[in-house]
Amino acid sequence: MGVQSLATFIGTHRQIYRDVRFMKSRLVIDGSNLIYLLYFNSDLDQNHGGEYAAFEELIEKFVAALRACEIAPYVVMDGGSDYTDKKLETLMKRARQKIQKAHRAAEDGGKENVLPQLAKLVFKQTLARLEVPVAQCFAEADQQIASLAREWQCPVLSNDSDFYIFDLPAGLLPISYFQWEVVEKRGLQSYIHCKGYNISSFCTLFNIQHQLLPTFAVLAGNDYVKLQSMDSSIDWAQYNPASSTTASPLEGLIRWLRNFQQPQEALEAALELMGELSKKKKQQVLQELVLGMEEYQLPPSSLSRFFMHGAAPPFPAVEQVAGLVPDWTRLPLTQARLTADILDVLLLQRMTLSIPVDHSNMPSAHLTSRPLRQVMYGLLLGRGTRLHVEERDRDGLELKLIPVHPTFKGLAKQLKLDSLDKVEPSQRLQVLLEALGVTQASLSRLPPHLRLPVAATCYWFHRAQPSPDLGLLKALVLSIGHSLREGRAVQDQHTHLKPHVNVAHAFNQWQACLRDSIHLNQLLGFPLPEPRLSQMYEGTRVHQLVHTMRSGRKLRNLLKNDRSSTKLYTTILSIIRQLKGREAEATTSQTQKKPTSPRQRLPLGDLTANLQLLFIIYDEETVSEVNSAVRAEQDLHLSDEVSVRTRYKVKERNNRCSNPELTRKKEARGWDLLRGSCSV
Repeated sequence: MGVQSLATFIGTHRQIYRDVRFMKSRLVIDGSNLIYLLYFNSDLDQNHGGEYAAFEELIEKFVAALRACEIAPYVVMDGGSDYTDKKLETLMKRARQKIQKAHRAAEDGGKENVLPQLAKLVFKQTLARLEVPVAQCFAEADQQIASLAREWQCPVLSNDSDFYIFDLPAGLLPISYFQWEVVEKRGLQSYIHCKGYNISSFCTLFNIQHQLLPTFAVLAGNDYVKLQSMDSSIDWAQYNPASSTTASPLEGLIRWLRNFQQPQEALEAALELMGELSKKKKQQVLQELVLGMEEYQLPPSSLSRFFMHGAAPPFPAVEQVAGLVPDWTRLPLTQARLTADILDVLLLQRMTLSIPVDHSNMPSAHLTSRPLRQVMYGLLLGRGTRLHVEERDRDGLELKLIPVHPTFKGLAKQLKLDSLDKVEPSQRLQVLLEALGVTQASLSRLPPHLRLPVAATCYWFHRAQPSPDLGLLKALVLSIGHSLREGRAVQDQHTHLKPHVNVAHAFNQWQACLRDSIHLNQLLGFPLPEPRLSQMYEGTRVHQLVHTMRSGRKLRNLLKNDRSSTKLYTTILSIIRQLKGREAEATTSQTQKKPTSPRQRLPLGDLTANLQLLFIIYDEETVSEVNSAVRAEQDLHLSDEVSVRTRYKVKERNNRCSNPELTRKKEARGWDLLRGSCSV
């Protein structure tokens, strides 16, 4: 991100930094940057779908360290893509790189810095629970972060090299040098040791005019301007002195810029270095360079009023955006309670899907949850339009743009986006449940916080391809319901091995279903409570659990002994299996209505599917688990029952003595009933 190779270049000139003992100050944090650096700089697993509980704990420790030093954090996060699409080329290139990295990680088990699918949601949820102020921008956050820091005269915490160019009065604190893990003390005051950067240090060290820094950024190449892609590249290394030991292009560019005082003259001179360009081409290149430099001109902050008074900033007052985004969405978007993906759908008719660690031979993990997104597209774009949404997704090792049409069915087709926030909660709940294929009655036996993840799991189990086996379902149910024993119950020698391809793919599908369910739930105004995702899934543990069950270890040895955990596990499992059974009955009923020949045979594929379904619905181990749960519950009430039975038997003996004829008739009736039940 940011200016190409700038962070590395500055790292070779460490004298540019000053030592800082940071305390008692506001701090504007580049949240999108912090997520990646916190997760990747830790030892958290990346290849089994995420270690969300450990990630949550890491975020908690980070916030605690800041507060111990009386540092007030304000986290600002990226939103949707820019409506002008000026970063499209950069984003497409990064997506292709992620696909390659995700495949390598799946193939050899190494760390490729692929962020797990739910990590951003865990980050937002944890900050909200800790009451850390968070703002989600409508587009990229860099300008808003810099504007807020300038207004508040406080530093920015980020590793994005664009902040080496912005004119920030209190400067930049690079995350790489921010030693928050070790809070130190000076007297009674705690502080965090870090490095500070200011553009004045850069200009002094390299003897360059500060107004030329944006020119330096665009000529070096950033996310918006790449001279190479315009066939206008310049070999800046040629301006290094002959005695230079390193042929650094950035150092050569800096030496060349020393000859100029103002940006305009530097740009005109740069055009002359690009060789024989037509007049039209020169105009095009110059326009791109000027637009790129404007990214470093800071507008007044639109987030200060939000953080201080809760007032959501306005949408950009430009023709391309006007009227496309309903006003009621501004506040939940800024509060990060509504996914910024909806902005890409509304403004660009595009959806960028995450790239989890998955083998390229497997289909995209997002195919299963596409119908959920289609419902969301229908709510966002409305009926009567011929629009489709272009989903940016993986197909093998290729990045594809796939046209996906919205769906309009059930109650959802009657709703309009402009008034969606005014719709009755019961109707919004019905839209969500219809999309997930579950009923309110089926979820009513669950605690409120588990209804959405269980509904998403039902959806996944019924629709994922290849069809998940029962062991995968049980592992997820144990994880969702916290029904697994603590300690070393499922640890084995396979902890650090790469995940099984099919298991990893199935759990990637499940996370995609859960993520899209949460986003649809957000758009509908939270008809179901949002689950605490850090408690839903622990990647390595769930993968180990699947391996343990497949190795023949009985599941009842892994379950907690308390009645409530066992009951919750069996309840969740029975809800999912009942829904599976009802779908099978509906399919059978529809099949029976069709006229068939007496000699007609089921195709082998259908027969196999039906047999698999029977094994899913009635497997011996789960029956045993349910029976064990019933026995455990009965045992807990045994002492009460013993005392009741004792009193009853005393009373029965007294009755026998007083009326022996009546006793003989009751016994005879009991034997008759017993014979009848045995003959059934």
